[in-house]
Parts: sequence; structure tokens; C-alpha cells
Amino acid sequence: MTSTLVADFFQGYSGDWGDFDRGAADEAIIARRIAWRTGLDLEEVRKVIDTIPAELQLMAHSEPLLRRLRSAGHRLFFLSNMPKPYADKLEAAHPLKEWFDDGLFSSRVGLVKPEPAIFHEAARYFGITPKGSVFIDDFALNVKAAKALGWDAIHFLSAAQCEADLAAKGLL
Repeated sequence: MTSTLVADFFQGYSGDWGDFDRGAADEAIIARRIAWRTGLDLEEVRKVIDTIPAELQLMAHSEPLLRRLRSAGHRLFFLSNMPKPYADKLEAAHPLKEWFDDGLFSSRVGLVKPEPAIFHEAARYFGITPKGSVFIDDFALNVKAAKALGWDAIHFLSAAQCEADLAAKGLL
């Protein structure tokens, strides 16, 4: 896919794909919407949607960083924009309970990042305060939203960069 086609397909993870992440629409509905909106063949759109779960992997070198953070005594939570079928497959394929104390998938709470409501729900659900927590995300818009709501936040570009940022904050 060209970058323009990717942008049209995923719409910056808002629009149709945001509805999928929110749990407001299933794969069949999203496939039809994307095919109609982009002019792509419906079967090709379905293939892309069906292929994505196999591509969901932990970002390179993140697992050792997660282990170091847990060893340092930090509680770790995830907050992920993720359609329900992808969340189910991710949980089945990866030991999330070994890496995190708990987590929230957007599709299960009907909210998505960067909307403020999901950050409020995460703080409530995890029993934490934004001021006493560090939010880490690979999507700059989510980091900006978290900071606007009082969270300390790091834009994840690589595990090494994130570790350096955490060390600068005295957390590692």
C-alpha cells in the first residue's frame, strides 16, 4: 500500500477505524465502509483487516525494558486502541499478564485515545492519578492529549530512547 492509500485506509486511526477501535463497528461493517470510501475491492480490504492480527508484536527490545521496570518495583498498565477481535488475538498470543499488572483495550470500554474520557477511565480503573503516573505511547497525538490532562508522558520512539527518558526521570 502506498502511504496515501494507508492514510485513506486507516484515517489516522479515527473515522471508520476509530469506530472499529471503539468497538462500535465490527470487521464486516468496517470492511464495507473502507471499500466504499477508498474504492478498493471489498475482498482486498477484508484481507488487510484479517492479516493485521498476525502483525501485532511487541515493539523491538520492549520486553527487557518492561522486565527492568517491573524489577524496579513499578506497576505497569497498558492502554491500547484495539478492536475487540485483535485484542482477543493479542491476549492469546502474548503473555500480557506477565508484562503488565492490568490493561484496558479501547473496544472493551467504548472509548479511544486521544479522547480525554479514556484517560479518565484508565486512571479510575487502575486506581492511579495522572500526576503520579507516566504515560508512554508511540503515537504523538496520544502523548499530547495525556500531557494536556496532567499526565507525565513520553513519546515512545524506541526502547532505548524510552529507557533513557525514564532514567532521566529517575525511574530506572
